[in-house]
Amino acid sequence: MDFRLTEEQEMIQQMAADFAANEIIPFCMEWDKADEVPMGTIARMQELGLMTIGVPLEYGGDGLDNVSKCLVCEEISKGDAGLGTTIAASTLLASDPVIVGANDEQKKWWYGRQLEGAVCAFCLTEPGAGSDALGLATRCVKDGNDYILNGTKQFITNGGIARQFTVFATLDKKLGHQGICCFMVDRDTPGVIIGKKEDKLGIRSSSTTQIIFEDARVPSSMMIGAEGKGLPILMETLDLSRTAIAALATGIATGCVEAALNYANERHQFGQPIATFQAIQFKMADMAVRAEASRLLYLKAAYLQDIGGPFKTISSMAKLYAGDSAMTNAIEAVQIFGGYGYTKEYPVEKYLRDAKIMQIFEGTAEVQRMVIGKYLSKNGYSPFITD
Repeated sequence: MDFRLTEEQEMIQQMAADFAANEIIPFCMEWDKADEVPMGTIARMQELGLMTIGVPLEYGGDGLDNVSKCLVCEEISKGDAGLGTTIAASTLLASDPVIVGANDEQKKWWYGRQLEGAVCAFCLTEPGAGSDALGLATRCVKDGNDYILNGTKQFITNGGIARQFTVFATLDKKLGHQGICCFMVDRDTPGVIIGKKEDKLGIRSSSTTQIIFEDARVPSSMMIGAEGKGLPILMETLDLSRTAIAALATGIATGCVEAALNYANERHQFGQPIATFQAIQFKMADMAVRAEASRLLYLKAAYLQDIGGPFKTISSMAKLYAGDSAMTNAIEAVQIFGGYGYTKEYPVEKYLRDAKIMQIFEGTAEVQRMVIGKYLSKNGYSPFITD
């Protein structure tokens, strides 16, 4: 069993880490305070290929493997989880339905625009449909060679800056899963409206808005897959996305370790660095273990995706554990910083606010436990495949 990264993986990881150190960390506190999406930084990420890490080689991208994609997500999230979320939501989550179910012409349209700089967004959640994806109410009605979309999508990452969307709608709620359809939608389509901007607790450098469809006419050629066959595309998309969210959460968990360790070595009490106190050392040890275990879980899930192995349950494990670890590490980091950790002068207060969403979006921690528990009750437990 070889845990070493390839030379290419190490290069992409280092590039992302350098970018975070030089162009994100010095400014992310300002973005957070201003509730600002740093479009200039996003443009720079586009130039470096960070915004297109999910584009396949045959459509003009770098054709990165899943391990490399997740390494980028971790490093950028360690700098700022809002920008990490922007990347993951655009080039991975929103684009996964295209990978899963689109035809060649659709892929050329989608990835061509993405390579030109189009940010993407994934439109599933609604005011009345979160964890219950089958509860979506956005309607798609066939009208000649088009479909007319009506409905409201809620909490859409990149909603205010996206130029194209993958949208899930239903022919009729009474049809259940047999009514779900998936579409690629151009932002400039008449009837596509950017709704309320959310004033969020954390990841404030990412755009989160409502997306409203009012008689938006979408050509049938923009439907991904067949009519009423959107559920398998949706489920596979969510399975794929969990690994990237685990990587984002690991970035936060790791950032907390590094920040707390640096502070503990600099902060003196009773004539010595607080890092020499066993109480602090125990906290640091547990934080480091959580960060390392989170990384191993997401790397295993990403590796299994790359080799075509059974990754769905391990991906849920990675998302669950890494999300919980990010939150716990952030709480512990604030505790190590003491009163200073409760102020906006130091990064751990921001890590704490950013961490919470990792237990919520792309399937809550409770949903992940349901997924894992369902698998175990059906199949029992055995170590998951590694090669």
